[in-house]
Amino acid sequence: MHLAYPAVLAVLLFCTGLYGVLARRNAILVLMSVELMLNAVNLNLVAFDVWLRDALHSGQALTLFTIAIAAAEIGIGLAIVLAVYRNRGSSDVDRLRDTAETDEAEELPDDDRDTDDRDTEVPEDQATAPAGKAKKAEATP
Repeated sequence: MHLAYPAVLAVLLFCTGLYGVLARRNAILVLMSVELMLNAVNLNLVAFDVWLRDALHSGQALTLFTIAIAAAEIGIGLAIVLAVYRNRGSSDVDRLRDTAETDEAEELPDDDRDTDDRDTEVPEDQATAPAGKAKKAEATP
């Protein structure tokens, strides 16, 4: 078998993964694209190991390390994506920019704040109860 076949396949896999990383907005699809890129590298490592007829099979050993690192990376990455999805309700990479820490001097404009009438609405008896108790306390000698 010629070395060109697995090399061309690895290039196609890597380019597909690179396109997925650069063009996708969903974090899970970005992680899948990174896995495609790592698999293209693994394919190259094994192909060159076979082509060079290495007695130690160092390319295949390095591939096993790469697979182990990729498994750890995908586990941690999915945990982070799930945590972000639970907090934000979306796994869009573009919306993750909102989670970055901002300086205390920077404030969001009033248009970006979420106003909800339920938070500010207080029933009449609860709103007047503390004021009524304070007036009674002032009135008693």
